[in-house]
Amino acid sequence: MEKEKNPAMIGSLQIGLGIVDIIASQEHPMKFTEIQEKSNITKSNLYKYLNTLTHLELLYRDKQHGTYTLGSKIISYGMAAIGQQDLVTKVTPFLQEISRFTSLTALLAVWTHSGPVIANIWSANNGLNIGAQIGTHLPILSSSGKVFAAFHEPLLIEEWKNTEMQNWSVEDKQLFEEETKGIKKRQISFAKEPLVPYISSASVPLFNYNNDLLGCLTLVGFSPLVPQTSEDEYGQYLLNTSKEVSGIFGYK
Repeated sequence: MEKEKNPAMIGSLQIGLGIVDIIASQEHPMKFTEIQEKSNITKSNLYKYLNTLTHLELLYRDKQHGTYTLGSKIISYGMAAIGQQDLVTKVTPFLQEISRFTSLTALLAVWTHSGPVIANIWSANNGLNIGAQIGTHLPILSSSGKVFAAFHEPLLIEEWKNTEMQNWSVEDKQLFEEETKGIKKRQISFAKEPLVPYISSASVPLFNYNNDLLGCLTLVGFSPLVPQTSEDEYGQYLLNTSKEVSGIFGYK
């Protein structure tokens, strides 16, 4: 991780952001020893960097487990960069209510140039491993991914779809296209265990006044508890919440 000194650059800043890069590249919270192993920074110096980055809210330290993840400031920067900060702010109270009502995890996914990512999560069970965290890219076969495949502007998702489907058979592609037609009709999608065994999800789209897709709300939890049809109680609840949130952005 050590870089050659450059009079036009600040080495300590490079190292600090390098630590952030290491943590961002992992799909799980990292312990101090893991970060040190990947960064090759001495314990005393790494402690100072982590303490500073945590103080600046670029990283978050879970005091109970002693692990590090990306901090709220990084998330704010990311949302500002993709123009979604207002969406996150307005949707967060609904995530809290969804999680409270269902006792499951609720998340907001938004589009980026490389596919859908999780912009915010609200969990009723902090110990539940859903296989993802804020900033995680979601595959096309996740319920969130299916929403973007069904409703987002085709030109914007063409490259992403081609990459995700590159090893699919013709039959698999045909079945997926049929499924997306049903999602467009019902305005809700489902996925059984797309990331972690026994963990499934259901998603609904969020639209603006111009009927453009803003993002999607997703409910995640143990498979037997997650709705699998639009007629389920939680399925209806998600659909009603989708209409309410979309209404805030002028959708009719």
